[in-house]
Amino acid sequence: MRRLRRREEKKSNVEDKQNVSELEQLAGSDKETYEALFSTMFLDPRKVETSLKQAADNAKKSEKAGDMARAGMWYEVAGGLAIYEGNIEKVVEHYTDAARVTGRQYLILKNPEKAVAIAQEYYKKVLLA
Repeated sequence: MRRLRRREEKKSNVEDKQNVSELEQLAGSDKETYEALFSTMFLDPRKVETSLKQAADNAKKSEKAGDMARAGMWYEVAGGLAIYEGNIEKVVEHYTDAARVTGRQYLILKNPEKAVAIAQEYYKKVLLA
């Protein structure tokens, strides 16, 4: 019984190492940056049919209309597209606005430069492969 359990543990450890995502590999031991990107970036932003400017405009319109949930969603979309474009200033702007209207805290605002740099590496590696 113990042998079987040891074999299963060894198999599990090998599978865990193989299942580590590209993003996890790029973030390495920085779990906070990994979590920040995991919850904010798009896996394939080329499939988003809205531009960064359109998303920001939609967010502002929704906020003026008093629809804070929709405004927050559009600010998040704009922030995710800014990550893809590598525009740190826009990342900070849109996630700060999203935090203001939704009351949520975004880990990406703690170190946006590092997060965007890792995201850019991810996009180069995964999308251009």
